[in-house]
Amino acid sequence: MDFGIFAKIFVRPSLAQVLDAVVERGLRHIQFNLSSLGLPTLPAELPDLQCTAIREEFEKRGLEMTAISGTFNIIHPDPKARAQGLEGLRVLARAAKALGTDLITVSTGTRNPEDLWSGHPENSSLAAWREMLTSMEQIAQAGEDYRVHFAFEPEQANVVNSARKARELLDALRSRYVGALIDPANLLNPENLRTSRDVLTEAFALVGSEIILAHAKDISATGSFGNLALGKGVLDFAHYIRLLKSVGYGLPIIAHGFSEAEVAESFSYLRSIDAVSLQPDCAQAGYPRGTEESGVTS
Repeated sequence: MDFGIFAKIFVRPSLAQVLDAVVERGLRHIQFNLSSLGLPTLPAELPDLQCTAIREEFEKRGLEMTAISGTFNIIHPDPKARAQGLEGLRVLARAAKALGTDLITVSTGTRNPEDLWSGHPENSSLAAWREMLTSMEQIAQAGEDYRVHFAFEPEQANVVNSARKARELLDALRSRYVGALIDPANLLNPENLRTSRDVLTEAFALVGSEIILAHAKDISATGSFGNLALGKGVLDFAHYIRLLKSVGYGLPIIAHGFSEAEVAESFSYLRSIDAVSLQPDCAQAGYPRGTEESGVTS
């Protein structure tokens, strides 16, 4: 299994310095965000010459843009904000192949107007689902128009907050240009941490064949994540990697949710767990961090 990283982890004054930092860590695969250029994630325009210049910076370092971020609040309470986001996403879709990728990540939105990653009581409403589906249908159409793929991520704070809802969305869209982005930490919360292996196993049974991008971040025993080196939380990465291999996932796993200072530790851990995942059972194979130690049982 190969691994990549969010470009945003490296805060530098220029794209060249961001990419050099990735190379210095021995990595080749990146999920990019135009914010690394000081641009909006979804720009109003993205000229061909600028796209070519970005792609050439990647190519001369032997780097690959596995995906590019296109996240915005697709059910923002302000219709103008939604329309602006959708138009910006089309700009990004139009430019994606010139940048060097055909995969764009998106979210399924929240009724919270202030923060894309904060939930809202109305997220579970039928009205929110219908608005989300309308936006996702437009995103699927952008995929058709520009022959690029979109990966949406089940996320606790968004409308699609479980693998079951991801399955429902995939069935509603039936688009060859829309698939699932799996990040196991985002499927977990304090209520289901004790059955985390079962949660992941069910998720792969439901959407495994339509996973087109995989993320990796850790989660604490209390259900929080962010600025947590991989291996310092309770996520069963060996089980996760085995599940990815079982469905034939072929792209790199994109890691994030930790600081630049924790990059080396996090990727060393991932590589060690990748080796462990080849064993039939991580507990018998000497899995280096049992969830029992953190008060979580699987």
